[in-house]
Amino acid sequence: MSPTPPRSALFVPANRPERIPKALASGADIVIVDLEDAVAPAAKPMARQALGDFLETASPGAVWVRINAADTADFLEDLALCRDQTGIAGLVVPKAESTRSLAQVEALGYPMIPLIESARGLQALPGLAQAPGVVQLSFGALDLGLDLGIEPNSEGGDWVLNQARYQLLVQSRLSGLAPPIDTVHPEFRDMEIVDRAARRAVAMGFGGMLCIHPRQVAVVNAAFMPTEDQLAWALRVIEAAEQDAGAGQIDGQMIDAPVMARAQRIVASADRD
Repeated sequence: MSPTPPRSALFVPANRPERIPKALASGADIVIVDLEDAVAPAAKPMARQALGDFLETASPGAVWVRINAADTADFLEDLALCRDQTGIAGLVVPKAESTRSLAQVEALGYPMIPLIESARGLQALPGLAQAPGVVQLSFGALDLGLDLGIEPNSEGGDWVLNQARYQLLVQSRLSGLAPPIDTVHPEFRDMEIVDRAARRAVAMGFGGMLCIHPRQVAVVNAAFMPTEDQLAWALRVIEAAEQDAGAGQIDGQMIDAPVMARAQRIVASADRD
């Protein structure tokens, strides 16, 4: 994991190794080299070879890797490739549904981000969140929506997905994890749409967002930073509290413990590159 939880996590296909340096230069907090959905089944052996070649000269902890799901023939081969690779910072585990499969991944010693992408994954979420090695949760809206049979891009479908988001938030908090990472947004041309999606994720309590295109990175990073007004308010709260040993006020609002904690969280989140 990066020193602070990532705002942006950018996927790059493992079978397009020439894109990895570009992804690393995109400003994304973490880069996830994808061996799973972004790679066609027939291309997976070549993708593993390309990733292995990249890792031979990669800087320590340069990239995360999304391996294939535990119920696929590629799972064990992915684990074999990732073993003892200093260039890997952590592993993203798709279609996470059992602590047993997470234990197989955790044996390699990397931090893990499980992706919740099915009803079984949601049911197993409390245990997955507390599994050794898990540092953060995320989910895949497309796969989860397909498994649940919801209508994509519909009001009802969004309502159901928001219930999944709620579960990730609660289980992350109960398990002492960093706030979860929101799912990818398929739009990469209209950045206003991406900005609205990212700011909604911020308002819901998420800590970051998965990205599928470098264009999304700067917009997502900005959305997960406090605005100038929010930072100014937080600094005023902290200053007022320091000047008044009792329960101070600012803008007609009492500075109690929750207000102070929110101000401190805003200031901490602003201290990023």
